[in-house]
Amino acid sequence: MAHPTNRLYRLRSRPRGKVRDSDLEWLEEPVADLAEGQALIRTLYLSLDPTSRVWMSSTRGYMPPVELNAVMRGVGVGQVVESRRDDLPAGSFVQGFTGWQEYCLADASDLEASFTVLPDPLPAPLHTFLGVLGHTGITAYLGVEIGDPEPGETFVVSAAAGAVGSIAGQLAKQRGAQVVGIAGGAEKCRYVVDELGFDACVDRHADDWRDQLDKATPLGIDVDFENAGGKIMDHILGRLNVGARIPLCGMVADYNNDDEEAGHAGLPNLNQLLMQRVQLTGFIVSDHVDRFGEIIGKIAVALEEGTLRYEETVVEGLENARDTLNTIFSGGSRGKLVIKVGDPES
Repeated sequence: MAHPTNRLYRLRSRPRGKVRDSDLEWLEEPVADLAEGQALIRTLYLSLDPTSRVWMSSTRGYMPPVELNAVMRGVGVGQVVESRRDDLPAGSFVQGFTGWQEYCLADASDLEASFTVLPDPLPAPLHTFLGVLGHTGITAYLGVEIGDPEPGETFVVSAAAGAVGSIAGQLAKQRGAQVVGIAGGAEKCRYVVDELGFDACVDRHADDWRDQLDKATPLGIDVDFENAGGKIMDHILGRLNVGARIPLCGMVADYNNDDEEAGHAGLPNLNQLLMQRVQLTGFIVSDHVDRFGEIIGKIAVALEEGTLRYEETVVEGLENARDTLNTIFSGGSRGKLVIKVGDPES
């Protein structure tokens, strides 16, 4: 078949702070012919996550940094348009590392070209497999499992209006915990309390956010589902109870800090991990691939029963991915953030 032109982003330089046009270059390139063991996948939805910013930097992470001049790494949902791979039949919908591009050549020998074929018929809209039924929903489930909140315990989650935090707080509430969210702005706090059912929400933009957090956690904090890092995490460390648990999911406050001399935000209260005998567990969702089916099944049941709510922000056009990523760190989105790249073929 004649292949169309591929539209994509290549990483040209490592960002310092906000991602700029010179860091990610928007290009059009021809799509190569398929070889044996390859499949051509058309990206339909692209996930935008805080970890995208980490991959652009030289920071040591759970995956190597994206190489300069390479197509920007990213997780997407797509449709197989041509295939020479038995595991990826033409016409099927798949989820995996599509990259920030419209067309992806998936080679079975490439680790990042490992794709999961989605169920047929689809039990939910395609984009949910990047959110509540994808890696963010699974991350929330795993983190709550690690924190293991008991009835009556105080569970705090930062970035509470985001893709992971919004689901984590609801799951903790279902376990009987007192759930306190931390979010940016009065509107997000209203959403977290009134629509998601959290017991309280602290506005991190308010001058008195520390006082708000203290008043919302009068009995201290038993579980900190940590997404933010920085000064918010440090204040939480000072309020942890003996035997508290910290599922460490992310430290977004540091992701735009690329000055090696400046280092990361200090945590003066770090000694409280020792004093309060706290269990801190860093976890990465990709380490638990063997449980994806089980967890997705449980989340799907909760959605069907109406006991779990989610929100998505869908932005049209792959060409808008670069600028849209920056809104994650400025607090400009709510729920899961995805880019709509195209429509499926019938």
